[in-house]
Amino acid sequence: MAVIHCLGTGLVGSWVAKRLAAVGHEVHAYDIHPHRVLGIDGITAHHCDVIEEIVHLHENGPVDMVVNMLPGDIGHVATTNLAEDGYRVVDLSFSKFTPDRDDEKARDYGSTILWDVGIAPGLSNMLLAVADRRIGPLAKAEVWVGGNPTGPIGEWKYMAPFSPIDVIAEYTRPARVIREGEEVILPALSERHMVDTGEHGEMEAFLTDGLRSVLKSIPAVDMSEYTVRWPGHIQKFIDNRDSGQLDENELIGHWSYNHKIPEFTWMRVRVEGRDGEILEWEVEDHGGDDGHSMARATGMVTACCVEAWLEDPQMLPVGVHAPEALGDDVIAKIVATMRADRVRIEGPEIS
Repeated sequence: MAVIHCLGTGLVGSWVAKRLAAVGHEVHAYDIHPHRVLGIDGITAHHCDVIEEIVHLHENGPVDMVVNMLPGDIGHVATTNLAEDGYRVVDLSFSKFTPDRDDEKARDYGSTILWDVGIAPGLSNMLLAVADRRIGPLAKAEVWVGGNPTGPIGEWKYMAPFSPIDVIAEYTRPARVIREGEEVILPALSERHMVDTGEHGEMEAFLTDGLRSVLKSIPAVDMSEYTVRWPGHIQKFIDNRDSGQLDENELIGHWSYNHKIPEFTWMRVRVEGRDGEILEWEVEDHGGDDGHSMARATGMVTACCVEAWLEDPQMLPVGVHAPEALGDDVIAKIVATMRADRVRIEGPEIS
């Protein structure tokens, strides 16, 4: 078993730390408020300023792998620092500054970083890569994804299943997409449309900046990622923003996660080849006793990447790598593990 250092113990980070400890790894978890992992067998909690503590990780035992699950720009700072330490890093943080900018530094210091390893970006990238290898070059690629209460609740019809700060960043960061084979920037929240989510019915989708690495790694004529919410939610956000009444601190309170409210995570990845062939996957989870759906759907991808890398230490060379760099065999194992853990994944088999 390995010694794994987990940075951040929020809703997703604590789920990953518990998952890794449950299968026998020695886990060190770091957070300014590590209450979610206190008293858990196999986890040593470190109450600290995580950025300051990064240089001392080796003092807490061997470092077989580091999992960065800190929010936003704090997470980016952590990964940038870790690039200088020669570690293997699985990076779930989500910042406008992506770790690929540290590729040269990581190579110089002997570090290897696998980034954006959640459900989207993450599993979405992997499925796009499978499709590209199978039917590419691609004419069109689309991702719809969202974590929501099972019905619209409250004035916002929403609660945040991960850091509300990161949700706000999704809504304000311009969306990079592919149109007619070229990368273009469109306003976030544009191209609003209704999408059929199956048993949950019609929901509203809008552009967000979630494609990230696949903008460069997977050629396509058109490529987009849309966030999915209950109708009315994003219009309220736009109205508050445009009127100058948007208060981020208030939103954090309004959107706070309530574990008593049923919720679900849903994703559809649809790809069309230039010969008209279509591949489509649908992913859905409703949570369980081990955590809410976004923690499970996101954290399971993260934990599976950790396990696959420990199983094959040569899985990735030194440097910075996006999830679509993983082979079909690794992706197939991730999908099989998620299915075995009650995540519904329908679509073409991967081998």
